[in-house]
Amino acid sequence: MISRTRTEARLLRDLDDRRPEAIARLVELYPLTGRAYVVGVTGNPGAGKSTLVDQLIAHYRAAGERIACVLVDPTSPFSGGAILGDRIRMTRHATDPDVFIKSVATRGHLGGLSRSTFDLVAAFDALGYARIIVETVGVGQDEVDVMRAAHATVVVAVPGLGDEVQAIKGGLLEVADVLCVNKADRDGAERTARDLQHMASLRIDAPEIELVRTVAPRGDGVAELVAAIERHRLRHPPASRAAARRRAHIEELVRSGLAERAAAAMAQEVGEGDPWTVAARILDGLT
Repeated sequence: MISRTRTEARLLRDLDDRRPEAIARLVELYPLTGRAYVVGVTGNPGAGKSTLVDQLIAHYRAAGERIACVLVDPTSPFSGGAILGDRIRMTRHATDPDVFIKSVATRGHLGGLSRSTFDLVAAFDALGYARIIVETVGVGQDEVDVMRAAHATVVVAVPGLGDEVQAIKGGLLEVADVLCVNKADRDGAERTARDLQHMASLRIDAPEIELVRTVAPRGDGVAELVAAIERHRLRHPPASRAAARRRAHIEELVRSGLAERAAAAMAQEVGEGDPWTVAARILDGLT
């Protein structure tokens, strides 16, 4: 078991570093993908996403499922790694061989995910994890890329922070499959829930969005959240999103590949001239 975990950890680390041998291994494993169910968890800072994910892990493990988590953290300005890589809120799962928690840094990637998120999700899927949870970085208002990687997206809000306004400003309500008002024991929780439900009802493409109230540290409402996710799964089977998720993965690989080639070209660019001419010369070199 320890040997298996070490082998998986090495593969995931090398995928995050974009090592060619790891990519080649993932290509070999790709036919084994398509079995896992991916749940995205996003929301504004302070919403309690990590504590909620910790409770989701406990719930799914109690049901006997193997769980993998891709937790996206801000990038350290010194090491380039994930600042919160120790994930102290999830230490109770650290010795469980059927739980794998992988923290990754954004490394400048926008949209709330890491450049390697799609690859890591594919690897976990191929390695036999039944449920994969992707938690976004939680530092902005535009963390909507998670809906491209997940089968179901949970948007977490809390009362008292104006999250209902921030959610609609950042487009989070546009990607929500399930709404979760966490810290629901606080004053203003009912108003937050009411406002979010009203705004979500204006979405003509998804009138069945459910809202669940939770108090993550106590585990209150977690079973109801899991049930809401499962009902979404029944309404929208994973196969219905397979083509869109595959397209998003390809787009991400092309985008990041071009960005890396552009960065390498800019590092070699020593010519003088105005920024527009230099940029055009670099772009011409990429074609």
